[in-house]
Amino acid sequence: MSALISRGNFLDELFRDVAPGFYVKPLHGDPLPTTTQIKIDVKESDQAYTVHAEVPGVSKEDIHVSLDGNLVSLRAEVKQQDVQTKDEKVLRSERYFGAVARSFQLPMDIDPSLAKAKYDGGVLTLTLPKKTGGQAQRLVID
Repeated sequence: MSALISRGNFLDELFRDVAPGFYVKPLHGDPLPTTTQIKIDVKESDQAYTVHAEVPGVSKEDIHVSLDGNLVSLRAEVKQQDVQTKDEKVLRSERYFGAVARSFQLPMDIDPSLAKAKYDGGVLTLTLPKKTGGQAQRLVID
C-alpha cells in the first residue's frame, strides 16, 4: 500500500468526518477541468485508430472534433445551469461554464473523409482510418 500525500487541511477533514452537515463552505464554482481530465484510450489496428474519450455531462452538440493530418483536437463546452428561486440561497455550487480541450498526435495521418464519431453514455468514440499511401519510407543514405 502506498502512502498518498493529502493536500487537504486537517480541520477540513475533521469537520467532514465529525459533522459533515455542519461544515458547508459558501462557494460558487470550482476551477475548470484541466486538459488531463479528458481521459483518452487510443487503440490501433492495421486500418484505423480507435479513440475513446471521456466527456461526461456534455451534450453531443457541445463536443467539437477536428482532424488535421495526424493531429486530433477535442473540445467540449460545459455549461452551468444555475436555477435559484427567491426563497433560496446557494451555499455551494460546483458546476461551471467553460471549455476543456485536448490535442494529441497519432503516428500516421488520418483520412478525415472516412472518420466517424459516436457519443454514448459520456464516452466519445472516434474511428479514424489511416490515410493510405502516407506511410513513411526509409531513405537510403549514399
